[in-house]
Amino acid sequence: MTDPSASAFSGSKPVDERLRFDEPALERWMAATIPDFAGPMSAQQFKGGQSNPTYLITTPGRDYVLRRKPPGVLLPSAHAVDREFKVISALHAAGYPVARPWGLCEDPEVIGTAFYVMDRVEGRILWNLGLPDQTLNERRAIYEAQVDALADLHKLDPDQIGLSDYGKAGNYFARQVGRWTKQYRASETESIPAMDRLIDWLPQGLPPDGPARIVHGDFRLDNLILDPDRAEVRAVLDWELSTLGDPLADISYFLIAWVIPSSERNGLAGLDLPALGIPSMDEIIARYCARTGREGLPQLDWLLSYNLFRLAAICQGIGGRVRDGTAASPHAAAMAARVKPLSAGAWHFAERAGA
Repeated sequence: MTDPSASAFSGSKPVDERLRFDEPALERWMAATIPDFAGPMSAQQFKGGQSNPTYLITTPGRDYVLRRKPPGVLLPSAHAVDREFKVISALHAAGYPVARPWGLCEDPEVIGTAFYVMDRVEGRILWNLGLPDQTLNERRAIYEAQVDALADLHKLDPDQIGLSDYGKAGNYFARQVGRWTKQYRASETESIPAMDRLIDWLPQGLPPDGPARIVHGDFRLDNLILDPDRAEVRAVLDWELSTLGDPLADISYFLIAWVIPSSERNGLAGLDLPALGIPSMDEIIARYCARTGREGLPQLDWLLSYNLFRLAAICQGIGGRVRDGTAASPHAAAMAARVKPLSAGAWHFAERAGA
């Protein structure tokens, strides 16, 4: 059975009228910036993505990907394409699987907003966590490749790859709860009691600070490009939310798939995981800990509550962009509708943690 999510979220389409830009100006910039660039070029918009509009740039000899800030009124600190470019530049130099970056342009005179250009990486992007087109053994291998790629990211020392200044030191979870509270309040369209309770409770149970590592911030299946034929991660995408922080935030965010219902696009709960060959949450935790040298994941219920709250705040931010007319995806309204169920799930884990 073909993955029904693929046609909705994968591939490219003509550029949305609201997100068009001056293609000749971009071509001039690319010719001046990228070695061996040769036009003519054409642009299509990728279907996936809720935040920074992303484009396929095609030339006769090579394909590129462009990510830009969306036009319009934006939340403070959001859509930081300059930070994305910084982190993938450092990770590519360190041999971590990311697309090769070519150049960053912060001059809005070129296409209207800041942007960067990187290589297009060929491979598979899979959206349905049940992996309906894969065999039992392939599903397990894909999940193991995902968690291995996340563990390998967290094993990198930011100081050794030029990212010591990529985020603030200490108080990571306190700052994150504060940040997403502000983002949620800035985009709030109605009162949601569960979100109000979480905003009051989460700061009271903060985990102790862990070692600062590169935190991706949105590490999930559809942000990975897999090799066409093997369960191998060729590139990790979408570094907009990355920073220095506690790696427990990333691994617990990855784990929320196991508690979100399978009726949702990013959920596994309710599936017969052994019959599908998909590892259990405990198996994922054990593999991650073995690869990173950890003994376990403390305060997991708090971490799951925090991540569901954070995801609800992100979805509310998309709802705010729907309200303001700056949403990049036609699926944005559906994402905004997830705020209430996500906040209810977050409060469930808060109660398990003692709220």
